[in-house]
Amino acid sequence: MSAPTSTGVSVRQGGHPALERLLSVPVDEFATRCWGREPLLSTAAERGAAGRGDTFLDLLSPAAVDELVSQRGLRTPFLRVARGGTTYADRQFTDGGGVGAAIADQVSDDKLLHLFAEGATLVLQGLHRSWPAVTAFSQQLAEDLGHPVQANAYVTPPQSTGFSDHYDVHDVFVLQVSGEKRWRIHAPVHPLPHRDEPWTDHKAAVEAAATTPPVIEATLRPGDCLYLPRGYLHAATALGGVSTHLTLGVHAWTGRHLADELVAQAVRRAATGRALREPLPLAVDLGDADELRPHVEQVRDELVETLRTMSGADLAAALARTVRRTQRAAPVGPLAQTEAARALADDAVPGHDAPIALALRAHLQARLVTAENGLRLVSRAAPVDLSDAEVDAVRRLLAERVADVGSLGRDLARRLLLAGVVVPG
Repeated sequence: MSAPTSTGVSVRQGGHPALERLLSVPVDEFATRCWGREPLLSTAAERGAAGRGDTFLDLLSPAAVDELVSQRGLRTPFLRVARGGTTYADRQFTDGGGVGAAIADQVSDDKLLHLFAEGATLVLQGLHRSWPAVTAFSQQLAEDLGHPVQANAYVTPPQSTGFSDHYDVHDVFVLQVSGEKRWRIHAPVHPLPHRDEPWTDHKAAVEAAATTPPVIEATLRPGDCLYLPRGYLHAATALGGVSTHLTLGVHAWTGRHLADELVAQAVRRAATGRALREPLPLAVDLGDADELRPHVEQVRDELVETLRTMSGADLAAALARTVRRTQRAAPVGPLAQTEAARALADDAVPGHDAPIALALRAHLQARLVTAENGLRLVSRAAPVDLSDAEVDAVRRLLAERVADVGSLGRDLARRLLLAGVVVPG
């Protein structure tokens, strides 16, 4: 659920545990003053984190970085290496995995040791998929914001700059984990860029703006968090020791996404009519504007009329599918799920304890939709078709997020377990 504020910004009800941890201001103030508009620096002291010792080390520590690059068989593109604004070729920090794992692009800890000691920055990409603590926090932040979240980490040697001034095409929360880093922030040269408008399209303007006085220049220390809307120019230099910061990238939904889907659906609807099905005249010259004009006007009028008849409800199902694809549900154990489902089967092996309590899997984006033969539960897990007798039990599950096998029935509970919708509670 969400509710509009006085400025039209939606703030989700029911708490925002991940977002609140990052901010020095209330969530509603962040939503109306900062979201998509202006940067916000929240120091550890301002967040109230100093007394708790909350420096984000629980999300990603230097020891975790060492483990990821030396023991987890990490492959590209889950790691990039850069120095002075230049990204190294993959072969400069990867190698084969040896007997039984002869994959050529596994990260080489020996090569990384050499490059890092020389001043290269390590960029751990996709941490929302590869490190459990970051996975859980990213999923919760995405739920708090209502927008998809990705996570990268930047590990920079002393007095080094990994990337020169640039802007991102997504919002970011920068969480300083260890060490110190000096940040320089400049106002956008291209405000609120779309995802297909990278900073290199405005390289000269970015370079020129980087020579002017910054709007923010600050040193981030452990526990500090910096929010930057997309488009703000930034560069950072490590100070006096190794610096590690976690960047949570927020890929905000915009009016562009609504427009793209609206137009796509209008085209599909209009295409069912005769005006868009009939061939253009024989020997038509598509490069002749005068010859093409009456046909363009006819097609445009058809599209405009179709657009006028469409509502938000027309877009909801398609957009819901898009939202589900942008993130994953909370991790689930295939072995544990199968074992729990097997214990509920009619021919269960004696001695296998069947689960009694079940919980709705987190971050599912589950909802009931109308299907050909009744209602279907769709989510980020497998779909589940429901009988009329099962619908009320599933509605209660979605509302309360917990259920027991007795209220669901053994057959439905087993199907929900095998679909990855519920987990043993």
